[in-house]
Amino acid sequence: MRRFNVTGICIKDKHYMVDISNKISKIMELIEEGHYFTINRARQYGKSTTLHTLRKSLPIGYTCINLSFEGVGETMFSNAELFCQQFIYHVVKSIKRTDESFAAMWEDKKIIDFYLLSAHVSKLCAGKKIILIIDEVDKASGSRVFLHFLGMLRSAYLAQQTGDANTFHSVILAGVYDIKNIKLSLVNEGSYENQRVSDRIYNSPWNIAVNFNVDMSFNPAEIAAMLATYESDHNTGMEVALVANEIHKYTSGYPFLVSRICKCIDEELDKNWTIQGVRDAIKIIIYENNTLFDDLSKNLENNKELYDFLYNLLFIGKENGFNFINPVINLGFIYGYVKKGENNRVVVSNKIFEICLHEYFLSKNFTSQRQATGVLQSDVVKNGQFNMELCLCKFADHYAEIWSDRDAEFIEREGRILFLSFIKPLINGHGFYHIESQFADFRRMDLVVDFGREQFIVELKLWRGEANHDKAYEQLLGYLKSKGAKTGYLLTFDFRKGVNKKPYKKWLDFDGIRIFDVVV
Repeated sequence: MRRFNVTGICIKDKHYMVDISNKISKIMELIEEGHYFTINRARQYGKSTTLHTLRKSLPIGYTCINLSFEGVGETMFSNAELFCQQFIYHVVKSIKRTDESFAAMWEDKKIIDFYLLSAHVSKLCAGKKIILIIDEVDKASGSRVFLHFLGMLRSAYLAQQTGDANTFHSVILAGVYDIKNIKLSLVNEGSYENQRVSDRIYNSPWNIAVNFNVDMSFNPAEIAAMLATYESDHNTGMEVALVANEIHKYTSGYPFLVSRICKCIDEELDKNWTIQGVRDAIKIIIYENNTLFDDLSKNLENNKELYDFLYNLLFIGKENGFNFINPVINLGFIYGYVKKGENNRVVVSNKIFEICLHEYFLSKNFTSQRQATGVLQSDVVKNGQFNMELCLCKFADHYAEIWSDRDAEFIEREGRILFLSFIKPLINGHGFYHIESQFADFRRMDLVVDFGREQFIVELKLWRGEANHDKAYEQLLGYLKSKGAKTGYLLTFDFRKGVNKKPYKKWLDFDGIRIFDVVV
């Protein structure tokens, strides 16, 4: 019986997996045209599975040399002679699986430098379409010896274009980093830590490579097709399209996250293939210890510029245009944390990452550590139900006591994190929240809180006058109607000085839709 897999390569006969044949076809177009390229995507983005499927899909006439730098150790990259010998060893090992006689032709212990290696490759590639694939290429990205190897590939590639030599028909390197920026991985693992980000990108001989623009994320239709296969095996009564759309809503098709949600529902949630089942799976996933979230923490700890950039994006609402020239944006994209949103703006790449980033930053928030709220989860949760009205009232009281004397600049900068720091311990273990709208600044933020089987919609705003406050009702009403909700909550920060203002809390009714309005 097939299962969902989140570790290692997915095998069609063993695992439920998205049909990636369309993506493989696009990669084959690059191969057939003889291109060299890098498949650089974030961790656990399906690179190894894609390469495995690609190898199985190569038509007759192609020979594939499949290597990986995972686990080869540092000795291979200590000097040219060791690299060339180890390279030949791994090539022979790869080819021997399908063609022992051709593998034997590659064996030559006299190859001790890149000149001899290039000549050997040229001789054996004559009249053949040989594809070289190297996975986990990041392991070598800081090696000067590997730079020389790339230089050899580049020279041979250019000579092949003019008919002066033979070499590999196509070369594919796979890793997190684009090998064009050869030193970037070392920098962001701690080396060169005193350098500015703008100085961190170095050229490499891999400038012959074409851009790899194949979308490796899963769209709702692809997720639905996988779920339909599962449903035909298990007959759970799942509404396939509905569940697929909900999974995509939170993951934006990030392969690991899609598979992890499915695995969680199948194995840990008694096959509850519903919208609520998806949300229950997310509650489990965001609090578990996995390598993807461990990397997130490590990458932010090692990159202050990236840390500040994402903090400003999430909590201050600082808007940035998406541009790969900006090294911080480029790094966030490489790690899979940000993507290009509407109007060419930088946005967090999916809601699960957004939730985890909020959790991470709130755990680092010194403001919440300095000021205990005195409010416990048991104060606002009765019989398993969360009382959002009471939660907002208690926040208003806490705010009036601690923060009401702060100026507009402070509220604009910290208001969001004040409330999120307040509510986080009250929903932990039973729920989570995410930001529903892609906001440009703090003038509006739609917060959706999931707790148990309930969902609460809270809009956070800054006070901009009575007229704007009336418009806030209209905006929230429109949003509630779009979600089919009958109840919403409006939290407004009034930062005016010298005004006789008094916090107020009241329920308002708009043709059957109720809004609890709180101004602090």
